Amino acid sequence: MITIHLDGERVDITEGSTLGSVLLHHPAGLSVGIIRPSTQEQAKTGNLTLTTTAGEVVIELTGKIVDFLESPEIVQTLTLHWGDRYAAAFGPFPSSIHPSRKPHLYERGDVILGCGGYEPARSYLIFSKTRHSADHGADESGGVFGKVISGRAVLDRWTTGDRITRIEPVVSWADTSRSFTTTDMNLILEEGMQITTHVNVIAQGYSKERISTEASGSVEHMLLALQSGKFTVTRATSTHILDSRLTGSSEIVTEFRHPRREGTVTVRTSGQLEGGIYIYRDDVPSSLVHNVAGQVIHGIELVKLAQEHDVLAINVVPQRIDLLGLSLAKAKEISAERGFRMTVDSEEGERIIVSQEPGNTLDVLKEGTVTVTTAPLEKVIDIELDDEKAPISCDIFRRITGLKEHDAGMIPVFFKFDDVVLFKSPIPPGTKINPENTPKDEAPAAALAITNDSRKGAGLVGVRLSANKEFGPTSEPFEGTNIIGHVIDTEKLKNVKEKEKTYIREVKR
Repeated sequence: MITIHLDGERVDITEGSTLGSVLLHHPAGLSVGIIRPSTQEQAKTGNLTLTTTAGEVVIELTGKIVDFLESPEIVQTLTLHWGDRYAAAFGPFPSSIHPSRKPHLYERGDVILGCGGYEPARSYLIFSKTRHSADHGADESGGVFGKVISGRAVLDRWTTGDRITRIEPVVSWADTSRSFTTTDMNLILEEGMQITTHVNVIAQGYSKERISTEASGSVEHMLLALQSGKFTVTRATSTHILDSRLTGSSEIVTEFRHPRREGTVTVRTSGQLEGGIYIYRDDVPSSLVHNVAGQVIHGIELVKLAQEHDVLAINVVPQRIDLLGLSLAKAKEISAERGFRMTVDSEEGERIIVSQEPGNTLDVLKEGTVTVTTAPLEKVIDIELDDEKAPISCDIFRRITGLKEHDAGMIPVFFKFDDVVLFKSPIPPGTKINPENTPKDEAPAAALAITNDSRKGAGLVGVRLSANKEFGPTSEPFEGTNIIGHVIDTEKLKNVKEKEKTYIREVKR
């Protein structure tokens, strides 16, 4: 038998086991981080990682002797003993502290060795949550032996029953031949190997006890970008990795700016990469064009090892609350499960939700209520888009209808004649619709299309109920027509009226 570390947990496995035999349910194609044991890689950096039941905290040590933390028995004693708005204390455990019996000034993130009742036998590991002055039974120096440099949001989430489960030195790994990412499930595992399979992120302003909405819009954009559970690394630098899949999809307003520490997740607010999601590998100053949206609480090793084109498994808390496109019955299930009230405009017949207020997840959770607008099922038209043949045109269509952010969207009817229905929504300035997936011999019945830039009516969307060998669904010649998918509910199209809002719902297979 050999021992490996899988997402921080010791696991005993049979010698010769493969990565795939351990990760039976890991999604195919998603990279995992591998750190092979090496003398060079085990060098201590002067930092400690504390794994708690509410997330990981990294402490930078000040140089004081902290031998008491290296005792293997101490972790068994580190349960949250008390906590308030100012500090949280884990313990008790014995130490050789000499309490000074006077108050000291502490800053947020200070890590203190103190004791209760001035008794060293009842010592505590104390984390300062905010700037305050107090007598924590520390020694003459104030007892500060470290500073939280990553995972500060975890301090605000600790509650009764939380505990510290593991204390480990942070190690460096400069030898990339021994530390790497891989998707090779046939990799033979070695004694002492560390494996990180995923990244966990908690949204800015979210905790079990309190919800703040200072970054509500940025958090919503992050939840949308990562709701698939995947982070696609389109750029990797010494300071960050970037997922740019959702750049340019919507305007990001300036919200919560803060220094970007290791593990910070941000959303870019302007420039060519507006809307990109960044995760930081190292500390950098705050930026006027970056909103803080979250913090990594597990898996920073995978973030540091990731290479361009890697796809990482990522989980974000809380899950997004987006009710658009759902049946009223399903939305009620989610409302009950997530603990918020839902006000409905009508419950007559079978209905589909077409808008919600507030629209952002953190706002819904903070207010504890949401108001939804519905439409009768017969007024909601299901469509299917063809991303394989027309990826750019489909993306444009989703942006102008709202399907980029939600499963339900809206587009007004422009004109209707014979078996053709035309729709038109404003196209963002500078949008180019190049010819893509144009019909060859025939435009099939129920095909959905958008007129490309070769014609004056660029951006016009149309559907034709019958096949046609001469004109496309927007009544343009084939060379001016980009087929983007097809309409499933063709019978419902017969009842739409000019200048009427038409609700659409994307069906994904």
